[in-house]
Amino acid sequence: MFRTALRNVLAHKARLLMTVLAVMLGVAFVSGTLVFTDTAGEAFRKSIARSLENVSVQIEPSASAEPLTRKLLEQVRDLPGTASATGTASGLVVLAGKDGDLLGDGRSTTGANHSPGPGGEDPRHPMTDGRGPRSAGEVAVDRLTAQRAGFRVGDTLRLSVDGPVLEKKLVGVFDTDDGNVAAGGTLLLFDGATAEKLFTAPGQYQSIDVKAAPGTSQTALKEQVDRILPEWAVSVTGKEAADTQARAIDHQTSNMSTALLTFAGISLFVGVFIIANTFTMLVAQRTRELALLRAVGATRRQVTRSVLLEALVVGAVAAATGLAAGIGIAVGMRAVLDSTGSPLPDGPLIVTGTTVATAAAVGVLVTVLAAWLPARRAAKIPPVAAMSSIHAPESGRSLVVRNTIGIVMTALGAALTVFGESMGSDGKVAMGSGAVLLIVGVFVLTPLLSRPLVAAAGPLLRPLGTAGMLARRNAVRNPRRTAATASALMIGLTLITGLTTIGTSVQKTAAEQAAGHLKADYTITMSTFGSLPPDVADTVRKVEGVTAVSPVRDVYLELGGSTAFVSGVDGRTIGDLLDLKFTEGSADALRDGRIAVDTATAEEEGWSTGDTVPVVYGDETEDRVVVGGVYEKTGGLPAVLMPLSITDGHTEEEKDEQVLVQTADGPDEQIRKDIRRALDNSPAVLVQDEQDMVEEFSGQLNLLLNILYGLLAMAVVIAVIGIVNTLAMSVFERAQEIGMLRAVGLDRRGVRTTVRLESLLISLLGAVLGIGLGLFLAWAAGAPIMEELDGYATTVPWDRIGLFLALAALVGVLAAVWPARRAARTDMLAAIKSE
Repeated sequence: MFRTALRNVLAHKARLLMTVLAVMLGVAFVSGTLVFTDTAGEAFRKSIARSLENVSVQIEPSASAEPLTRKLLEQVRDLPGTASATGTASGLVVLAGKDGDLLGDGRSTTGANHSPGPGGEDPRHPMTDGRGPRSAGEVAVDRLTAQRAGFRVGDTLRLSVDGPVLEKKLVGVFDTDDGNVAAGGTLLLFDGATAEKLFTAPGQYQSIDVKAAPGTSQTALKEQVDRILPEWAVSVTGKEAADTQARAIDHQTSNMSTALLTFAGISLFVGVFIIANTFTMLVAQRTRELALLRAVGATRRQVTRSVLLEALVVGAVAAATGLAAGIGIAVGMRAVLDSTGSPLPDGPLIVTGTTVATAAAVGVLVTVLAAWLPARRAAKIPPVAAMSSIHAPESGRSLVVRNTIGIVMTALGAALTVFGESMGSDGKVAMGSGAVLLIVGVFVLTPLLSRPLVAAAGPLLRPLGTAGMLARRNAVRNPRRTAATASALMIGLTLITGLTTIGTSVQKTAAEQAAGHLKADYTITMSTFGSLPPDVADTVRKVEGVTAVSPVRDVYLELGGSTAFVSGVDGRTIGDLLDLKFTEGSADALRDGRIAVDTATAEEEGWSTGDTVPVVYGDETEDRVVVGGVYEKTGGLPAVLMPLSITDGHTEEEKDEQVLVQTADGPDEQIRKDIRRALDNSPAVLVQDEQDMVEEFSGQLNLLLNILYGLLAMAVVIAVIGIVNTLAMSVFERAQEIGMLRAVGLDRRGVRTTVRLESLLISLLGAVLGIGLGLFLAWAAGAPIMEELDGYATTVPWDRIGLFLALAALVGVLAAVWPARRAARTDMLAAIKSE
């Protein structure tokens, strides 16, 4: 029986090639994910180890956040077990490129102190060109950033730490094992005094790295350090620090691996349909062969083993080729990261025994399990079938049972999903379980659904004559086969449609929140999400063409007995800058020194216009304020607006979160340049109009959606393979029928048209079911999202839905190219004589 199984695999190479390809793609996705995450994790762990190889003990402030002082640094240096001790002062820096624009995203550039040793070199940052900074006007930059931005020693760099622009001469380029730099960030080095002034305070540090003297262990040095540490500081050995960072890296790569493996699992799940479909058709086409084996003495168990052995061989081949392809995918992913400016640290490609075993297990088990049911069907073929050219068709009883199960599962899944939707964020488990049950139920029910859906296409096919009629009948002739083929595409489009609908809805809601409440032409913020310097609003007021300006300042106080953050604004101009729809009072109340609250806060606190509310400011000053207006709650608007005229003087620091600007002639590029020039063209400051804010968020969301589309594309590709496979084998199965049709007058063009239309019907069946399920699940997912995102409403992206339908139709047409050509070339006489 083993020789029989092997002979059958070799005899049906072309037919099984598609099955091997489908399994191979899923295995490649799994093994590529494992290789890439293992490689990334090992590279970052080694980078951490290299960066901490000169650190025996690391000292950091405890939860009290008291700073580490130079006095403590000197005490640590004097310990008998200390070879050297270095204090670190670091923080965020915003750097401009040669074109003057922001380099990076404003949050991935850090600055730190250059700490040269006795030889004048900082062992953590060896110079590859130039020297380290020695004065306040000098800076050094990491080698990767210098290459990316085109910086050379001698250039003048424009940067900012807290708003004002600083110009520094680039005096050195260095190498570093900093993980942020390896991930595409930037590291700048300043001389010690300048770094302390910029990021901490003179004589203060965020951490102290201690290197042990020869003969002193890390543990022994830690014991010495602990004896002199104040209560607000803690110490860990270099090994403990490396282990902590390594665990964080493992957690991050584990999350990434889980996400990627989820999509790999989807691809394999789709592949199961193709494998089961292929072996079902192979068994059906070999009815006489299997029956003859039974007639000459083969037992049912032997026939089952024969089919499963075929699946084992196919799975083994798919696993081997999938592992090789997965290694290639991992290499490609690393190359993509390198090309996008987010490279991994240097390190070898890691292919572990676990990865190899997983690839083998996934490839073989998925194939064998998918082939098990067709193998059992093969064993049930009676020997008497060898006397007939066609095995008796399967009873419709099994379809009745299948339809009953499908109806129950679909109804239960839909009910669970709706129940979860009604529970909001508390119903995620019910909703997730219902979604899975619903998808499986629709798959089980697809043979029943295929008939009315295909029949609905009848009027469109009727003008195409005989080819259209034959295509419709062929599509419903074997509902199980059509269902399995269409379901592979259905699953991919369900996920794509659902994600697109949710993404579009979030995008629209967030865009409305970001700018929908604004009358202002420009919003000024920090690129680091930090606070603006207090003089920004005054500076912008002096720009010609600016008509209204208001800072928006977070003010922490106690209002009506409850602590809260309120937004301090310029009461004289805020009504011209925010679109406030008042249900009580008006924006004039803010001009008069009264506060305004949104409808949700007013309802919760029981406030209305004219009420007096006690307030306790941050400096413990007590006062009373009057509610002057109530405005509609809208996403993006603060809950309480309070004039700065009554909050100023009660806060330690006056830092604005944003500044709103209105101009005489609306948004104009020239006035934007004037505003930026007034702010010294600081790369840290963003001057954005409404379109900029919408595009910024949309770009981030579209990037995420495109990544998800790319991952789900694997499932769609496998579904296309399934359609090709099904059509090719169906053409072989209907060879005699095609020969008869040719003999009675159907030309080759008619045969090609028939096969193409059949493929188109199968693709559109999967698309309609997938889009319908995706829209339903996206609607259900809206309830928990609504609790996190005010104003969220499901928005159906009809343009993209239409594109998905068009792409599904294109998939059907392309998938039919080879099977249609093969059908058209069928020799009618040979086909008529075949059995």
